[in-house]
Amino acid sequence: MRMMMLKDFQEVLRSQGVPSREHFAFVCPICGTVQSAADLIAAGAGASFDDVQNSLGFACIGRFTNAGAHKPGEPPGRGCNWTLGGLFKLHTIEVEAEDGSRHPLFEPASADAARAHAVRTGFLLGIADGSPRPSVEVSK
Repeated sequence: MRMMMLKDFQEVLRSQGVPSREHFAFVCPICGTVQSAADLIAAGAGASFDDVQNSLGFACIGRFTNAGAHKPGEPPGRGCNWTLGGLFKLHTIEVEAEDGSRHPLFEPASADAARAHAVRTGFLLGIADGSPRPSVEVSK
């Protein structure tokens, strides 16, 4: 298990170089699907980043699209019904907040994977050209 301090984790997300926090990307540890808040919003998990931030990097997009369980050998992309809130602890990273509490999360996607995913989902939030916004916010 890898432990990261919140400020270091936020820096990893910023280094993805995506247009906005809605496009910070994570990889489900079970099905390998790259996903972002934009995906959760599009799937109806909430109307804004604030609505979905507790599910981001914690519950696979497939929980909101009724994808069902991951099938061995199935390629990433469909999502699955995995969440880190269950009995099995298959995550590889925990983030320690300023108050000392620890939070299991999916691994952040690589910068290349995050940017490619942002391009694929950019139209969902009106970011048609994929150009970066002036600032990248990270919610605590």
